[in-house]
Amino acid sequence: MAIKLPRVAIIGAGLSGVVSAKHLKYSGAEVVVYERSSKSGGNWVYDDRKAPEPIYPSLDPSRAELASIDSEATSNGEQKQFSLNGDHENSPKFDKIELAYAPPGPAYDGLTTNVPTNLQELKGYPWPEGNEQFVNVRVCGEYIQSYSREFGIEQVTKYDTRVEKVEKRGDKWRVLSTTLLLEGPNKGDITSNSDEFDRVVVANGHYHASKVPDTPGLKDWKYTWPDRVQHSKSYRTPDEFKDQNILLIGAGVSSTDIARELSRVANKIYQSSRGGPYDLPIELLPAVASRVAEVAHFERPTKDQIKPGYVTLKDGQILTDIDRVIVCTGYHFSLPFLRSFHSDSTAVDKANDTVLVTDGTQMHNLHKDLFYIPDPTIAFVGVPFYTATFSFFEFQAIAVAAVFSGRASLPTEDEMRTAYRERVQRKGSGRAFHDMKGEEAAYVKDLVEWVNSDAQLIDGRKVVGHSKEWLEQREVLRETFLKFLAAKESREREKNL
Repeated sequence: MAIKLPRVAIIGAGLSGVVSAKHLKYSGAEVVVYERSSKSGGNWVYDDRKAPEPIYPSLDPSRAELASIDSEATSNGEQKQFSLNGDHENSPKFDKIELAYAPPGPAYDGLTTNVPTNLQELKGYPWPEGNEQFVNVRVCGEYIQSYSREFGIEQVTKYDTRVEKVEKRGDKWRVLSTTLLLEGPNKGDITSNSDEFDRVVVANGHYHASKVPDTPGLKDWKYTWPDRVQHSKSYRTPDEFKDQNILLIGAGVSSTDIARELSRVANKIYQSSRGGPYDLPIELLPAVASRVAEVAHFERPTKDQIKPGYVTLKDGQILTDIDRVIVCTGYHFSLPFLRSFHSDSTAVDKANDTVLVTDGTQMHNLHKDLFYIPDPTIAFVGVPFYTATFSFFEFQAIAVAAVFSGRASLPTEDEMRTAYRERVQRKGSGRAFHDMKGEEAAYVKDLVEWVNSDAQLIDGRKVVGHSKEWLEQREVLRETFLKFLAAKESREREKNL
């Protein structure tokens, strides 16, 4: 008896969504991809428009993507909120509605990959000839878009269409969406739609809901000097920071990359660090930059203050010359279209067996970071980090396609729950739960063996895992970084002698 293949909604046409659509489509499923912007590529699409700034401090994860699209503050210091349908007396011009409807991503002009292309190649689709090992954001975006065209994903994608709500009704998933219809410069309309699916793949990424800390005085700075404080998501080029003194809040990948870019034009760069586990080594900072302690508070400014601002650090140091602040504190996991699966007030280590997001640092209750344990007819592709992103997310997409098409079977709910709890016990809750450093190859090997064990019983088609060459090259990359860290630790020990 033939298996009835499912109708699948895929939310997002970034890398994860496009590879999920390809493998589901080729498994025989009927696929519809929802993408709120006008092109595929997700975080790898460079847009010189700046994303609207988030609320300072950021809201709860379920609402974290809400943004002010007007930098003006009201008389009581709160940012204005606008409706998208234009029926509010304070509704902005349509160009601002367009910006808020599908905000640009975090890609900046000088962004390049930090993993070589030979480790990120999608199956059967080589990178264009003539590229270097590490490529610019535009090359990555075009690679994803050409892949989408090659495998017919463009034809099944609804662009300028944002998913507003996803809900289970009986054995079907109902997807409520809106579509932005452009009718000319600064003119358009928004229409609503509803559709039903057997399965859902969430591939909306986790670089859209900016996280802003509630550091004393930061909100005052933002409302007094809106153009002098920004989240790293809206950083594009270093040009506007020429000859200025910049404070970067956070010491992770984005902060360090931006510091290197700014070093060409800035006068001084301070990188504020809490000393967290994801801070990059100080040796990666350019010579013009210095790492300083965590910010204790920003001195309250006055509206007509022209001089640089004062910032007090937790070690007592006072920075008296700050011209600009870039908040590089990352993003929340946020599922605004699955609001009922959020529990903003719950601590990350107190999540129950049904919630998906609590404090925004972790996606809960997923089997292998993919399938929602209470109802695995909804899956999430692209959650883990510290991976060779392109190839890793493709293996995840292959696993989802195998399960949704009936070529692979999931364990029982009790078995998935047991495995999940064991992983929480081993890795802990929060951001570390999705950290794949040192685990990527084993994770993929496990996925491939599981999918192949079932596929062998059905049609004999097997998934090919990482090649020997891939594993060797990945190990070389890992050993190079470990040697760098070892040299750093050796220098620190010598300083303490």
